[in-house]
Amino acid sequence: MSDEKLILFTITKKDCRFDYYKGSGKGGQKRNKTSNCCRCTHVPSGAQATAEDGRSKDHNTRLAFKKMAESKKFQKWAKLEAFRKMGVIAEIEQKIEAEIRDNIKVEYVQNGRWTSEQERKEHKELLKHIVENEKSF
Repeated sequence: MSDEKLILFTITKKDCRFDYYKGSGKGGQKRNKTSNCCRCTHVPSGAQATAEDGRSKDHNTRLAFKKMAESKKFQKWAKLEAFRKMGVIAEIEQKIEAEIRDNIKVEYVQNGRWTSEQERKEHKELLKHIVENEKSF
C-alpha cells in the first residue's frame, strides 16, 4: 500500500492579508519607530494571528502566518474545506435532505384548523371544481 497523500488544497501568502504596524512596549527606539509587527489574516476563513516577538519584519511575517495556520478557527475551516473537496459534505447534505423529506409533515392553517398538505390540495381542487361549475351556469 502506498503512503502517498492526496493534496486537496494549499495555502500560500496569496491567500492571506498582511498588515504591518509599529510595536509598543519593551524593545527600545527601533521597535517604536519601525513597522515590523505583523497581523496575518486568512481571508476565506477569517482566522487571524499577530507576531510582535522579533525585531525583523520577515521573521514576524513568518511567525504570524504559522500562528494563523495553527489557530482553531483556521483548523476548523481547513477540515470543512477538505470534506468539501472530498465530496463528503455534499453526501451529508443529500442524506439530511432525504431524511427531512421523509420525516417532516407539513401542515397549514386553513379556516382556523390545521390541515395536511394533501387535504389542502384536495380542498383547492374542490374549490376549483366549484368555481368552474358556477361559470358554466
